[in-house]
Amino acid sequence: MNAAIARFLQQQTCATICVMEEKGKPYCFSCFYAFDDEKGLFCFKSSAEAYHSKLLRINPLVAGTVLPDKLNKLLVRGVQFDGLVLNEQDRLTENASFLYHKRYPLALTIKGETTTIRIDRIKMTDGTKGFGKKIFWDRNEFA
Repeated sequence: MNAAIARFLQQQTCATICVMEEKGKPYCFSCFYAFDDEKGLFCFKSSAEAYHSKLLRINPLVAGTVLPDKLNKLLVRGVQFDGLVLNEQDRLTENASFLYHKRYPLALTIKGETTTIRIDRIKMTDGTKGFGKKIFWDRNEFA
């Protein structure tokens, strides 16, 4: 993965994720995430009964954004991504709970399940490298 993208995602804490409802209407939710830059994965924790968790079991395709925890309106930075929620039996999900709880140890006290998103594509806007600078990453190009 591009080092600038990985560094940015490791430094942030919150993502907005969009999933499609059964009738094709988009539904967004925000979550704290942990990022595995070696495997290109997001991990987050939520209740199995949360509306978005139910939707993700029906349709695992997602898209989302990550903005800086501290916004600088003069230097626009952020990530747009799309990916796939992985089944719990997928080998890539093996360390998801450990990774998430290592970053957010207080989450051990909260009931819920850890969900893993395989990131397939990323577009990062990075105003620190010039106005409108875009950096792209595609899992298929680096597989």
